[in-house]
Amino acid sequence: MIAHLLIFFCTLVAMEGVGTLAHKYIMHGPGWWLHRSHHEAHLGALEANDLYLLALALAAIGLMVMGDAVAQCIGAGAAAYGLIYVVFHDGLVHRHWPVRPSPRHPYLLRLYQAHLMHHAIKDRRNSVSFGFLYAPSQATLNAHVQASDEPTSASGPHTQLD
Repeated sequence: MIAHLLIFFCTLVAMEGVGTLAHKYIMHGPGWWLHRSHHEAHLGALEANDLYLLALALAAIGLMVMGDAVAQCIGAGAAAYGLIYVVFHDGLVHRHWPVRPSPRHPYLLRLYQAHLMHHAIKDRRNSVSFGFLYAPSQATLNAHVQASDEPTSASGPHTQLD
């Protein structure tokens, strides 16, 4: 049982690396045609980008249903990452939930601000902070945005955070 919990938690943590790489090299690469919807204003609760989350959910469910005990733990870890993403990313960062809390804890505030910086650049290139559970420091993000050739939005806190 301890081994299964360890596999679950290792998968949950590893999903941050998988998510970061997929976000940077797939979603902001050849998969931009779907991910673009996440960087544009949209009506309704769903966007084309949600197909990525659906693919993760189907893979996780497939592992949990059809796999052995190890595969089930891996699937559960991936599903937990997806659930955390939906609750915090959609709820806290993009405020798609009826309750719209403002992050006050330094860790949550850093994630929130880094994600705002990610959305400051509207194109798929030269963006920053591709992770979800880890965010570089504001100084690092500001330096990257300033060094970028990509113009940023001039609307308030989305451009540079101090």
